[in-house]
Amino acid sequence: MVKRRIVIALGGNAILSADSSAEAQQQALANTAKHLVDFIKNGDDLIITHGNGPQVGNLLLQQKAADSPENPAMPLDTLVAMTEGSISYWLQTALINELNRQEIDKKVASLVTEIVVDPNDPAFTAPSKPIGPFLSKEEAAEQQEKTKDIFKEDAGRGWRKVVPSPKPLSIKEIATIKQLLEAGTIIITAGGGGIPVVEDQKTGNVSGIEAVVDKDFASSLLSDLIAADMFILLTGVTHVYVNFNTPKQKKLETVTSDELQAYIAEGQFAPGSMLPKVEAAIAFVESHPQAQAIITSLDNLTNILTGSGTVIVKGR
Repeated sequence: MVKRRIVIALGGNAILSADSSAEAQQQALANTAKHLVDFIKNGDDLIITHGNGPQVGNLLLQQKAADSPENPAMPLDTLVAMTEGSISYWLQTALINELNRQEIDKKVASLVTEIVVDPNDPAFTAPSKPIGPFLSKEEAAEQQEKTKDIFKEDAGRGWRKVVPSPKPLSIKEIATIKQLLEAGTIIITAGGGGIPVVEDQKTGNVSGIEAVVDKDFASSLLSDLIAADMFILLTGVTHVYVNFNTPKQKKLETVTSDELQAYIAEGQFAPGSMLPKVEAAIAFVESHPQAQAIITSLDNLTNILTGSGTVIVKGR
């Protein structure tokens, strides 16, 4: 059995569906843990990241609704930290319980993670990252008028608030992540893309900045820095498709980074949906030619062990 180092990026929408209660999200993660433990049984080292788009958007609405001089709303970077903490806690508990159920002796640790970004990143003048619930066009227009926030249509699924999403440059806690990995710990990190911070080049001090780092790009950077053997991105479909939802729809099984670049140039992948996943996968395999990236669904996760999903390899 070959031991692999695997990063799995779990989408926020896979955790939260129609029911946004804590109980429902914890149940979803309990089901997810069963799939994840299969990799542990296979002998793999596992590093798990997760999204928080729906959760941080909902928390932002709660904060605004309760905002007052006595109880002021928290800034967006703090909300990212809050959702990173809560989701990681739920997932850590679910994994511990599933490991106990299967009598597997393995430690789990969650790490609040700071992701360094450039304060001059053009994303700050062009918000693009969808967060929060899906709204109708009319509801989005009403909210935009009321809050002055920006709403955009999200891949045919509805309208969502968008916020700046700068590219991740480095991970402050990477040395600690590597230490935990060497100790054989299952690590939950970079939740919600990590907390966006800017770094003073003279002092090394960091401070939060209001944004949401794309979880897939942060996960790709993490996979690169730890030299992962496999980077798995979970989404709502078992495979990536071109000509999606048309009579010419085609499922991609094994595809090179060069082929995906050509498909991107054709506009095949929806921004804010499949496109960042494809771009994150390309970035990883281009940096690690012997490794693989796989895009698939949570329900298909266990089948990855037998080669299912869209497998991305470096172009020849």
